[in-house]
Amino acid sequence: MMLSGWGRHPNIEAQFHQPRSLDQLQALLHASSDLIARGNGRAYGDSAINANSTIDMRFFNRLLNFNNDTGQLVAEPGVTFSDIISAFLPRGWFPLITPGSKFVTLGGAVAADVHGKNHHKDGSFRECVDWLEIMGSDGQLQRCSRDENCMLFDHTLGGMGLTGIIVRVAMRLRRVESGWIHQNIVPAANLEAVMAEFEKADSATYSVAWINCLSSGKNLGQSLLMLGEHAGTTELGSHHPTDIPTSKKRTIPFDFPSFTLNRFTVGLFNAAYYWAGSRKTEPHLVNWDGFFYPLDRLDGWNKIYGARGFAQFQCVLPLAHSKAGLTQLLEQTSRAGAGSFLAVLKRFGKQESAFSFPQEGYTLALDFPVNRGTLELMEKLDKIVLQHSGRFYLAKDSRMQKETFWASDQRAASFLSYRNQMGTSSAFASHQSRRLGF
Repeated sequence: MMLSGWGRHPNIEAQFHQPRSLDQLQALLHASSDLIARGNGRAYGDSAINANSTIDMRFFNRLLNFNNDTGQLVAEPGVTFSDIISAFLPRGWFPLITPGSKFVTLGGAVAADVHGKNHHKDGSFRECVDWLEIMGSDGQLQRCSRDENCMLFDHTLGGMGLTGIIVRVAMRLRRVESGWIHQNIVPAANLEAVMAEFEKADSATYSVAWINCLSSGKNLGQSLLMLGEHAGTTELGSHHPTDIPTSKKRTIPFDFPSFTLNRFTVGLFNAAYYWAGSRKTEPHLVNWDGFFYPLDRLDGWNKIYGARGFAQFQCVLPLAHSKAGLTQLLEQTSRAGAGSFLAVLKRFGKQESAFSFPQEGYTLALDFPVNRGTLELMEKLDKIVLQHSGRFYLAKDSRMQKETFWASDQRAASFLSYRNQMGTSSAFASHQSRRLGF
């Protein structure tokens, strides 16, 4: 069947399998020359597609065990964050680390070592994972953790599914009193101002900024910084701790015409969004769904970019290079007039890992409809990132050149060496790993 990531680019014809047991999974391993596991298809590009054999893990979707004293949940990889929240928020628990979509699976969260709006304070997904169970190239199961098979543990978190098939995850949840978030919106006139606000708000649990990437001159990097804290039950007024205000979920029923997103329409949206946000500066309560997963409320939002799909550019720049690098990235994007209305800036804290994306600094994410102009623009942005010692998020990549990837991440050689040593380089591969040569 034809498969793509959430960006709907590229589209790849692949053999698709849906095992329902460990025995069936082992049989597929023995029958395939190489394969890759796939969750809910929320990676943006081709990291969860193998033309030879793509293994759909969504039938491995059981919640297996929960410790109400420690918050440790043991679950299968096809469980989504939505499943976890539905089961445990009513009991006073919420994911410690969550990506920007609740439809990501646990297997995908491990493979990409996802991050959320709290990396500066709590780190990436690896920080809440206690142990993993992985099926290796020989079909045997291995338990790994920080103390047991620690190299496998470190390389699997962020290893893009290339060290084996994740079959169980033990993770810790956060105890909360409610599903409500105290949100504070801080308007920032430009990049320098929003970076200063990020640094001032380093004690906030959650922080993320939307950027008007078509702004220029003294307004380059005009932003809305959103800060959040979990609300206690005494702060809710008439709100029930786990209520979500009833609002009809909207669906995008068809692909938008390719001309819909242009400098004029995106510029209008950005101006209106900044104007509305800058008038909500008083602290206020928002529900967890709107704060963590605003796009999930728009079913099929990827169709907005048209039938050719979209590509996301996401990089992280080390702290010492962040201001200069971000300035150049935003200047280049503004000049091109290819503004993204989903432009997001976050502050990362310190992190050391074998192959995970985050490092201390700032990460910028920009979405662009796929066309010749935007692909050329992203190659220019790639060069700016390399000039400032940055690297790229593989879970969002769909079009990076091999040379760019290897120049951006000095850990690629050691990761490939580990895969060769473990015998996984011939057993597990994706369209992305072949494209980028790791």
